[in-house]
Amino acid sequence: MESPVLVDSCVFITLLKARRDPGEELMGRLDLTDLATCGMVRLEVIRGLATPRARQGMDAFFDVMQNVTTDNQLWEDACEIGWHVTRKGNNMPAQDIIIAACALRIGAVVLTYDRHFDHIPGLRVVHSLDELR
Repeated sequence: MESPVLVDSCVFITLLKARRDPGEELMGRLDLTDLATCGMVRLEVIRGLATPRARQGMDAFFDVMQNVTTDNQLWEDACEIGWHVTRKGNNMPAQDIIIAACALRIGAVVLTYDRHFDHIPGLRVVHSLDELR
């Protein structure tokens, strides 16, 4: 893939609920250097894991991905995105606005099952693992 792929938490959660290993699924389609994450995705995924073993495995996978750092500028960018999409009638969850701001920061494509990411100008979005091949 020519751009990094920031995988939304809903993809991880869906794979985990289906008892599929996110690492295997994603690494079967992308190089590790293509995968990105951010603190918000990590929080959304980790907080829902039931066992220490599951958490340890996901922590290890997140640790080797490109991590988009959050700083004051990222929060300002997220506020700007949120303000604009809300004015256009798209009331996105704040968490997804932060994820979008992280993806835009590094020029990443967002892999998500949520259609509201489609309303963010300049954000490239794919909606299935098959689109990554």
